[in-house]
Amino acid sequence: MVKVKGNPISRFLKSASKIEAGEVRATVASFLFVVVLMSAYYILRPVRDAMASDWTDAEVSWLWTLNFFISTAIVALYGLAVSRIRFQLIVPAMYGFFALTFVAFYASLSGASDRVFIDKAFYVWVSVFSLFHISIFWSFMSDLFNKEQAGRLFSVIAAGASVGGLIGPSIPSFFSESLGTDNLMLIASAMLLVPIPIILFLQSLKTTELHNEGLAADNAAAKIGGNPFAGFKMFFSNPYLLGIGLFILLYTGISSFVYFELKNLMADLSRPERTAVWAQMDLLVNILSIATGLFATGRIVGKFGMPFTIALVPVLICVGLIVMAISPLMAVVVGLQIIRRAGNYAVTRPAREMLFTRVDRETRFKAKPVIDIVAYRGGDTVMAWLFTGLTQGLGVGMAGVAIVGAIIAALWAMVGIFLGRWFERDEKSQGE
Repeated sequence: MVKVKGNPISRFLKSASKIEAGEVRATVASFLFVVVLMSAYYILRPVRDAMASDWTDAEVSWLWTLNFFISTAIVALYGLAVSRIRFQLIVPAMYGFFALTFVAFYASLSGASDRVFIDKAFYVWVSVFSLFHISIFWSFMSDLFNKEQAGRLFSVIAAGASVGGLIGPSIPSFFSESLGTDNLMLIASAMLLVPIPIILFLQSLKTTELHNEGLAADNAAAKIGGNPFAGFKMFFSNPYLLGIGLFILLYTGISSFVYFELKNLMADLSRPERTAVWAQMDLLVNILSIATGLFATGRIVGKFGMPFTIALVPVLICVGLIVMAISPLMAVVVGLQIIRRAGNYAVTRPAREMLFTRVDRETRFKAKPVIDIVAYRGGDTVMAWLFTGLTQGLGVGMAGVAIVGAIIAALWAMVGIFLGRWFERDEKSQGE
């Protein structure tokens, strides 16, 4: 214990983010876990997004609809795996599985004469992966740390996602033309195998240093068991989980509107140029996220409480969309995208993940993917068609879309305040 306290890194982390001595190794390992994980994703993300400008809004909306149904099927299969496979193995197995799928895409593209179908399949699969890999990560984190630790540590760990968001996009940003977009898939696949030993290390720290063996009634070597479709039932029967789902649904409305506007504005660029632009935006987003996550978010939660924290970014986005309605310019859209994503990574996402520390393990690993993936992609589908209907059906311009988005953002903030108050009320009742 004395050694850890004397470590300069430990002293810095404690002063910056309120990390206790016995939590340093678990926090650093979790940080590195998400750094590698998000680096792999951010290599794939700009490759995927560059493809979208080749297709119409309707085509992308159909792909998002397909993504919703595939995501729902994958979550159901994941629920079956969680019920049948030992908990100790389920998380590393999922990352190994996704690594193999991207190797398969690379092999398919290397011999393809017409790659349109494979491109669209890759677009959909990366979209499935984009939510699944991080949902599993945060489920694992909620199972590793207790509620009090989560309030202090999740924002620090989430900053690792932003570090990964700096490392990952740097590769396609600077080397997409020289390496070729297909070879980026192999790099990402190899990186997805790196977290596996980190996961095993963290599982051992849960009982030896964090002393959180009481967080779950069953141990890591056991199966979670239960009905593989229990996650869907939990979601639809629990008002608290429905509230989180509604929060995510409204978030997707803002994300979809901004994404489609950017997609259309970049239609005249070549695919490598689009890949570089998306990657450069990712770099800017994650530079902003790191400092906020490391030094501000935990303190915001502690000083202002969960309702303020979880509603902060929705309020800022509502104001930004009003500005966009008044000045519908490319620079405003880009700025809004950067603020939205940086705020989500540094503030909204860690706060949202804290909400799951008050539920049991089965809910984290079965209902949480239903919320993070099925509800999210369902929201994507609805909002994509709403955007397509507004622009292609009714001919609404950027200013009109921004007004609709501002209304959605206001509702998003209200739901956030409601969830934050519910979380704090539950926390007080458990402390009495």
